[in-house]
Amino acid sequence: KKLKQDQLVGDSILPFYKDRLKVIEGIIVKQSLVSLPERPARIRLGTPAESAQQPAPHMVPPPLLNNTGQQGEFVLPLNMPAGAGSAKAEKVDDYTFDAGSWTLIAHEARPGHELQFDSMLEHGVSIARSRYAFNSTNVEGWGLYAEYITKPYMPLEGQLISLQFRLLRAIRAFSDPELQAGKVQPADVMKRLTEDGCFSVPFANQEVERYTFRMPGQANSYFYGYTKLLQLRKDTEATLGSKFDQKKFHDFILGQGLLPPDLMRKAVMEDFIPAMQAGH
Repeated sequence: KKLKQDQLVGDSILPFYKDRLKVIEGIIVKQSLVSLPERPARIRLGTPAESAQQPAPHMVPPPLLNNTGQQGEFVLPLNMPAGAGSAKAEKVDDYTFDAGSWTLIAHEARPGHELQFDSMLEHGVSIARSRYAFNSTNVEGWGLYAEYITKPYMPLEGQLISLQFRLLRAIRAFSDPELQAGKVQPADVMKRLTEDGCFSVPFANQEVERYTFRMPGQANSYFYGYTKLLQLRKDTEATLGSKFDQKKFHDFILGQGLLPPDLMRKAVMEDFIPAMQAGH
């Protein structure tokens, strides 16, 4: 709550996020996390219509087929749409503060979604993978994993908010199916999000709407995809030992495009690990 008191406002928000992106890109290079594309990432503020449709920070992916130069964009909405009985849109404080920018950029821009889609455009992606494997487990698993690999190099304040958002994904993993099964009520989940997670009431409200009628089953896919990818990394490290190279591992993962966890594991076990053992 203390960190969220110092809010970014107005015209200062976008330049701040762009400068923070440059710092994170420097970390990616220095720590050899993953290969960066030459083209710059794009961040912009959301329009009122975009914020009403998608009231959380999000990535607008580029077309994977018949792409003529389009890039993905990290869109940062600033206001929640007005709810029933509300005279005006409600302001949230969960995105526009210094410590919160680290993990949001890591997830939505680099090394997260923007880099994920840029890599697919540069390497090429099959029609089958772009049509049938574009789902939240395969996409959002990488986004949350991107936060994980960046977190150790964030300042302590940034690490705290990164853990806060990881807690959010854990809350989702339980709350979405529990709501669908009738084991808990929306008020119970609101309490989890605001009291345990320390998120704003408008943010928590749109999360509950997401679990119940906007996109049931989507939010908990983040944590599922993340845990599958994390386990794959641990198994790969255990197999390769000193030959494990995280940059090559991450480049390989991104180079596969979108794959379900089981097929990604098959590719790593059958292609990546033998190549690394052979010294390639």
